[in-house]
Amino acid sequence: MKIILLLLFAFVLPLTTRSQQRSEHITVDGLNREFITYLPPGTAKMDKLPVIISLHGRLGKAAGMMKFADFRPTADREKVIVVCPQGIDRSWNDGRETPANKKGINDVKFIDQLITYIVTTYNGDAGRIYVTGMSNGGFMTSRLACELNNRIAAIAVVAASMDEDMSYQPSKPMPAMYIQGTKDPLVPFKGGLMKKGAGGGIYGHEDILKKWASVDNCDNKPIITHPPIKVDDGTSIIKEEYSNPANQIKVIGFTIVDGGHTWPGGSQYMPRFVIGSVSKNLDACAEIWKFFKEYKLK
Repeated sequence: MKIILLLLFAFVLPLTTRSQQRSEHITVDGLNREFITYLPPGTAKMDKLPVIISLHGRLGKAAGMMKFADFRPTADREKVIVVCPQGIDRSWNDGRETPANKKGINDVKFIDQLITYIVTTYNGDAGRIYVTGMSNGGFMTSRLACELNNRIAAIAVVAASMDEDMSYQPSKPMPAMYIQGTKDPLVPFKGGLMKKGAGGGIYGHEDILKKWASVDNCDNKPIITHPPIKVDDGTSIIKEEYSNPANQIKVIGFTIVDGGHTWPGGSQYMPRFVIGSVSKNLDACAEIWKFFKEYKLK
């Protein structure tokens, strides 16, 4: 009996004492779909953990997103599973003319089956599935909020919006956060026709906030605050918060004044003349998790 208990302890110990990052895959529509899973330390397999699914941008990769939008310190501290999926041809089918779209890839189905896998394999909490993404990954997040809202508790979109002409549109309540730079050279802050990338006519930052606020039956006027400037990097932050007192759903917008096509608090991954400036006056990962953890599917 002692030997059996020791063997069981040896197998359980890695799951409970240190973090693990795994490269995995599932088959969807005959395609090998890859993703990286980060499991925090100090949790037993029977624990139901919240899940953050983080979607890379166009030309990005799952491994890069795990480092770029680094939720791992949050995962360790708060006990959260982080999953970074890999898009086909380094893109997502958000409905616009991306490489994945041109190949007819069903990324909504992929994320749906990925959620099932994480819930089943790692006992993720099906009521606390959250999705975030940047750029193409952010547009995909908006699509998932419309077409997979029965499985997602809240979304956060960075440096992206939503195409006005898609068959999908916000229709069911969803807590939503959008973070956008006023000097984003790729995704126009005020909306309109995108001249670069996958194209399409998109909602402006203010328009997409109002769109979700209307669907969520939030108050018409947001509470506007100006978080203090922590770093003199040429950027500042404006926060808008729409709320529905009846169901506690909120729609939050962060305007990064003079910010570019970047992840606030992240790295200057390309030169400023290409993507604009990254702001260090907002920690996007911290704000996103602070927002996410307030919500659970009923």
